[in-house]
Amino acid sequence: MAFSMYTSDIQKSLTENPNPIDAILVGIETHICVTQTALDLLAAGHRVYVIADGVSSVNAEERGVALARLRDAGVIVTTSESILFEILQDAKNQGFKAVNSLVKETKEDTKTALRALCKY
Repeated sequence: MAFSMYTSDIQKSLTENPNPIDAILVGIETHICVTQTALDLLAAGHRVYVIADGVSSVNAEERGVALARLRDAGVIVTTSESILFEILQDAKNQGFKAVNSLVKETKEDTKTALRALCKY
């Protein structure tokens, strides 16, 4: 029933590790659940990424407002492809070929999602 997914169970789990985490968020209702979760994680000292082509809202106009608000608050708003390669860091990474192949294989779907979801 909570709008934020930074629940007491998650908080407890994260406080057992003293280091802040990099949280990558995707989901529906960007302006409600994604926003509240992101802001709660930021307030707790974590770094937060919101994947622009991985979030939506029933009212499309809400997405852009929410993403701008989150960016202003310190959230890193990025794309699915960008975060994948950021995690890999280097083409020498063991997983690079598999990820690169997947990106190439799904490029048309990704392009369609970006056109539909990343007008903010």
